[in-house]
Amino acid sequence: MRADRPGVCAACKAEAVEQKNDRHTPRRVVIAGASGTVGAALVRRLRASGDDVVRLVRRPVRARDEVRWDPVGGVLDPATVSGADAVVSLSGAPTSRLPWTPGYKRVILESRLDVTRTIVDAIRAADRPPAALISASAVGFYGDRGNEDLTERSPRGTGFLSAVVKAWEEEAARAPDVTRVAFARTGLVVGPGGAMPPLRLIARAGLAGPIGTSRQWWPWISLRDEAAAIDHLIGSEPGRRALSGPVNLAGPTPATAAEFMRSLARRMHRPYGMPAPALALRLALGDAADELVLGSQRVLPVALLEDGFRFTDETVDEAIGAYLQQTA
Repeated sequence: MRADRPGVCAACKAEAVEQKNDRHTPRRVVIAGASGTVGAALVRRLRASGDDVVRLVRRPVRARDEVRWDPVGGVLDPATVSGADAVVSLSGAPTSRLPWTPGYKRVILESRLDVTRTIVDAIRAADRPPAALISASAVGFYGDRGNEDLTERSPRGTGFLSAVVKAWEEEAARAPDVTRVAFARTGLVVGPGGAMPPLRLIARAGLAGPIGTSRQWWPWISLRDEAAAIDHLIGSEPGRRALSGPVNLAGPTPATAAEFMRSLARRMHRPYGMPAPALALRLALGDAADELVLGSQRVLPVALLEDGFRFTDETVDEAIGAYLQQTA
């Protein structure tokens, strides 16, 4: 990370103050998945900007900003989302949990459909449907595409995750026309959760090295840019076009698996060179190996950049540096 770039907390506060000054009134944002890594970062950002955040929880309510719901049972009071500036749906079983047994594949799909269906049904039943629905999605939509540049206009690929994302986005698209819907197609989030902890452990043990050919493209985004991009999609700032449909949430400078792991090893002062052959990964992880680490997706955030979004972390090395600083 460049020496003149502010620290994680300082950058978030500065951006939040700037955004607060640009807004006429605080926004009311309902969030499903607020306790996850991305959700928690988004909540902190929105609250720092003065927004009113409502967190959907499955357990008994413990705080004034919480509302209980049951996505498996399809229970969410429409009054909770009525009149909201945005509903943000970030819930879903983690794809980083392994192995992908046939049963867990069903959980990956059904957890996303249950959450999205329950939210959309509540939106459709609300007296005043929310202005926007920001529904989590994934770059898995594109499948394994080699060196092809993948923008929001690129067609769907093949594979398990591609089919999951298709069904996921179709469920969100059932929202009424008065509610703007954006699909946040996210890559590997460089932050405390998801795939980063095991990758960090590998590097710490001195085992970082080529993964398969290591020429495959890994779409990445820093945690703070992920939260900022979702905030951007909520979009109530005056004078800006509101984005809808698919939006790629990936860093502006694509990186290969080799560049990613080299940066992680260098930042942690560990060697790079221990190979992980594709055959060994497939034997250990099954088809999740091709979907998560061996597949190639050169994803470009065209819609965000054209809409004026500015990334704090423009390279994967900056993102990894910010992550390690945050978790030191």
